[in-house]
Formats: sequence, C-alpha cells, structure tokens
Amino acid sequence: MEVLIGDPITTCLSPSVYDIICNLGFQLRENCDINSIVTQNGEVCWKTITDCVSYTESEQGLDYWGSVRLLGPVCEAVHSHFLSLTKGQFEIRYAPWFQWTSFPELFPEVFDALESLQSPAISLSLMKLTSCLERALGDVFLLIGKECPFLLRDLLASEELAQVFSQSVMNVLKVFVGSPCGLNLRNVLWHGFASPEEIPPKYCSMMILLTAGLGQLLKSYLQNTKLTLAHRSFITLANLEDLIVFPDVTYEVLSVLEEVMTKSAFILKIMLPYWEVALVKFKSHRFADCAILLLTQLETGLRNVFATLNRCPKRLLTAESTALYTTFDEILAKHLNDGKINQLPLFLGEPAMEFLWDFLNHQEGPRIRDHLSHGEINLHEFSKETTNQLLAFSVVLLLRFVDEGLLSVFKEKAAVELLISLAEGYSSRCHPVFQLKKQVLSCEESIRVWALLPFPEELTREAVRLEDNSETNGCHSLITKMTDELYHHMPENHCVLKDLDHLPTETPTSDTPLALAPRKLQPCRCRRRVRRRIVLEVLVVLRSIGKQCHRVSSQVTVASELRHRQWVERTLRSRQRQNYLRMWSSIRLLSPVLSLILLLIALELVNIHAVCGKNAHEYQQYLKFVKSILQYTENLVAYTSYEKNKWNETINLTHTALLKIWTFSEKKQMLIHLAKKSTNKVLL
Repeated sequence: MEVLIGDPITTCLSPSVYDIICNLGFQLRENCDINSIVTQNGEVCWKTITDCVSYTESEQGLDYWGSVRLLGPVCEAVHSHFLSLTKGQFEIRYAPWFQWTSFPELFPEVFDALESLQSPAISLSLMKLTSCLERALGDVFLLIGKECPFLLRDLLASEELAQVFSQSVMNVLKVFVGSPCGLNLRNVLWHGFASPEEIPPKYCSMMILLTAGLGQLLKSYLQNTKLTLAHRSFITLANLEDLIVFPDVTYEVLSVLEEVMTKSAFILKIMLPYWEVALVKFKSHRFADCAILLLTQLETGLRNVFATLNRCPKRLLTAESTALYTTFDEILAKHLNDGKINQLPLFLGEPAMEFLWDFLNHQEGPRIRDHLSHGEINLHEFSKETTNQLLAFSVVLLLRFVDEGLLSVFKEKAAVELLISLAEGYSSRCHPVFQLKKQVLSCEESIRVWALLPFPEELTREAVRLEDNSETNGCHSLITKMTDELYHHMPENHCVLKDLDHLPTETPTSDTPLALAPRKLQPCRCRRRVRRRIVLEVLVVLRSIGKQCHRVSSQVTVASELRHRQWVERTLRSRQRQNYLRMWSSIRLLSPVLSLILLLIALELVNIHAVCGKNAHEYQQYLKFVKSILQYTENLVAYTSYEKNKWNETINLTHTALLKIWTFSEKKQMLIHLAKKSTNKVLL
C-alpha cells in the first residue's frame, strides 16, 4: 500500500529511550557476586539492590539513568544465575515466593522462555509478568487502602505500598516499570514500541527475582500485622456474545495470514517475529498469548499508519518523559491534539473503526487490551472466540496493505472473501445506541411473558369489574390515542425497525401497543465520531427508563407467580386475595403502558440526532420531559416491589404520567416530530 512506502523502520524507540533500555545497563562491566543478591535458599538481599538506586542531589527524586547504570551488573548476575538453574531447582528455590500473586503458575513459564533464548517469547513473558505483578500489588494495596489506583505508576507511588514493602523497594520498581523516565518496560512492550531484540533478557530475569523478593517482604508484613491477603476475582469480559461476527479461523485462513504477514506493509519488519509467535500460540491453543501479541502489534501498525497519514513521523516513536505516548486513545480519536482532523478514521472507514472501538474503547465493551495489561483476566480461561475475532480482523486489515495483484489472488479464496465481507458490514455492538436497542428488545420479550402468567378463572370476572373505573378507562383512552399518533411516525425501511409489515395481529393483553413495538432491532451504523454531549445525555436517560421498565416487568412476573402459587395452595388470606385482584387489574394496564414507553423509546432512538437541532431552552424542556418518564418508571419500580405492593396507586401514577406524555406530544417537540420527513434521514 502506497501510504506506507518509505525507508524501512529500524526502531520505534526514540534515541534516549533506546539508549536507556539497550545501552545504559551494559556500560558497567564489573562482576557482581550473586551471593550478595540472593542466598542459596532463594532469599533476596534487598539492600544490595536498593543501594544501586541513585537519587538527585536534593534526594527528593530518583536519578533514573544513574540507577539503570548501577543496576545493570546486578541484572546480569541474576540472569546468569537463573540460566545456571534447572527448572526443578528454580521451582524448589523460588516457587513458594510467587504464591502471593494470583497467577503463580506463570513464573515457571517465564523461566522456560528465558531458557529458550527466543526474544519474542521473552518479551511476551515480560508483558504477562508485569500485568500479573500489577494485579498482585493492587491486592496488597487493598490491605490498607480503599480504592486501588488504575495506573501502575500511581500504584507504585502510593504510601500504602511503601508502608508494606518500604519506599526504597518501591523506588527499585519505579526504575523498572513505574516511570517513563526509567526503563518503563511495561509500557514500551504493552504499547508495541519495543521490537523483540530491543528488550535485554536480563531485565526479565530481574523482574522474576523482584517478584519473589516482594513475596518474601509481604510474608513478614502479614505475619507482623496478622492480616490476610485476599485476591480480587478476575473479571468477565462484557458483551462478548454481541461481538462474535467472524467465523472460526480455519487453517486456510491461517495459511493466508502466514503468507500475507511477509508481504503486508502494515507489519514493520522488526516486529514480524511477534506475528509469527502469535500464530504459533493460536495453533497451540494459547489464545490469551495470541491476543496479547495481536493487540500490541495492531497498535504498532496503526500508529505507523496514523503517523504517516497525519504527517507526524515522530509520533511513531516512544515519547520522552515530557510528552505522552501515541497510544490507541489518540490513534482512534477524531481530532489530533492540535485540533486538526485525524486522517486515520477517514482512511480506515467506519466499519474498521467501530470494530476497534468496540473491542478497545467503549466503556460497555470488553476493553480487552486494558483488562489484559492490568492483569484482570484469567489467561487460562481466555476464549478462543475472542482471539478468533482479533485474528480475523487482523487478516482483513493486513490485506488492505498489500498490492492490488496479490489482493485479487487472496480474494479468490472463499474464506477470505467472507471475512472481508463481514468486516465491511461491521457495525458497533457496544455503542450506547446498540445497547439501548438490545435493552428495549429484552424488556419487550419480558413483558410478552405476562400474557402467559396464570390467573384463577373464577376470579376473572371480579378482576374485570375492578378495572371498570373512570381512571383506568382514561388511561386506556390515552394509550389508544398515543399509539395512533406514534404509528404515523413509524419509519418504513429504517435499520432500527424490521418486519413492520408482518406485525402480529393478536396482542398479549387488550389494547396494548406492544404489537407495534419493534419485533427485532437490527444493529445499525452508530455515529461513533458524533459523540455530542447532549446526544449521550439523552441516551443515558432513555437507557435508565428501559432499565426501570425491565425491573418492573421482573417484579410483576415474580409477584404474579407467587400469588398464584399461594392461591392454588389456598394460603391466601382475605386481604391478600384483594391485593391479588388489584395486582391483576394493574398488570392489565401496565402491560400496554410499558409497551407504549418502549415504542416511544425506539422511535426517539431512530431520530436521536434530531436533538442536536434544539436550542438550549427546547433541549432543557425535552430533557425535563424524558426525565419525567424516568421518574414515573422509578416510582413504578417502588410501587410494584414486594415491600410496597401499592397496585391501586400505580393506576393514578400511570394516568398522571400519560397526561404528561400526551401534553408534551401535543407540542410537537418530541424527536419524532423534529426529524426531517425524508428518506435521506441521518442514520445513527
């Protein structure tokens, strides 16, 4: 691809970062006695290590360069020491000291990587080690502190960890992983800056020893304080079921990837070994390892495209301590720091950007890279399906950076053609718009269950009599009028609604507009870059309404089943019997009301961007209107709860809410009224 043609890139490390990582720790050639660093029993002599940390003249800050220089021989001795051990000797001597982490079985694997002398494996091991260490240090922090810092550098700077391990020990960690002024091993690897050959293996060995030494210090602290270390549970990635769009990667696709890796301009030649190991890990069912390597290298490749398109070649390199790294957050943003339009999203197109945002950035998405890099995921349970999606997307992305002749050859393969087609048709699954659609569907299905709720036949006539009152009739009249009004705003061929020509002719309960509600909400193109605050603010309120409707539905279902069981078992007292009748009468009204609200949400969602056309006063009035619906649903949750059981009151509450909705609708200020009546509506 012409966009990336240029001189071969030999490093992604800026000169000073390259110097501190690759050169500085090798300047002192003196031999360091391993017995002064670690005893025969594997006990770390911390004083030898902390004495190598240098400080500025004021002793208020660390001299990172001086510290790396002095620690170089120590790291060399530790590395030679580990290489002299058998795996059995290593485990006997050090395994007990890794138990304080939530992933102690990782360290024998890291030892194997060191012995293999394969640079990509050592870099991968160091990434996993640093994420494991961060998670473990967070657990230790919570022995004393209340809210664990999100960033590793803030965690290492905390008073809580200094209280457990001592400040001098924390300063050692800062030199290796806690500051852009030091080696910063975690960040240069996790953000894809360091090639395999640029990470000295001795730093991986040193991180193993430091982790063991921390375990020894922690044991003493726990014995003295009588505290018990508790590990936080690993997280479960969110909304993964929505994100499975690509089929399983076949051996045919893997063979294509093996070939295209060597020909795609997207992959920097210095980073190719990472891609090769990623494929090996996938084939050996090490799916988390594969995903880690893919994520870091996607960032590397996209950073290169970003720097080229925006004509800022220096952004390809690691930044100095005075500037920020160019990471996914900037690469995927709409604007550059200077306010100019980022050319990368325009080049990649919406489908690719939405895939990346779904997997990496959206708060309700899996945010895979964040969770992996902070040690929050159980690597053994990382799913094949997730790695499949990343691998399939990578194939499509790499194919965009090969010459046309080769691309046409690959496209002749049915499996590749399918992947390209699916990628080009991708739309966001984690954007708030999609999540609201999913929520409406779920709530609609929940309300449809009400039609199946049992009710004693002998009580039916009495329940119908209770319904025959002016307020209930007034509610049904308003529902009918509003349903008719909303029906006229039903879009015919909009991506949000489907099968409107095949609406069911029967409804679960009488006079319900549920039949008009969307039978299936389709994923549609979300305007990821149009993230205006007022649009998101309205979406938040609409989602809150949907959430409360679902709570009401769940409470009604549980209450109805309980009362019916009590009726069958003849355990209902007279007062409870009357309450049962009132509940059933209320249910027959709430079903069409909640369905009406869901339909209103769906139609407002179709026209959500029309809110941008309102002036400040109109917007505040509209926001007040949707918040009044939210207040109504919140009150319904309270009234239909097992504790309150205020079924009669829900009728008065509903009548008041319906009047407000109808009054506002009469003003023609809802989004369905403001949207342009054109087939060229702005799609979400």
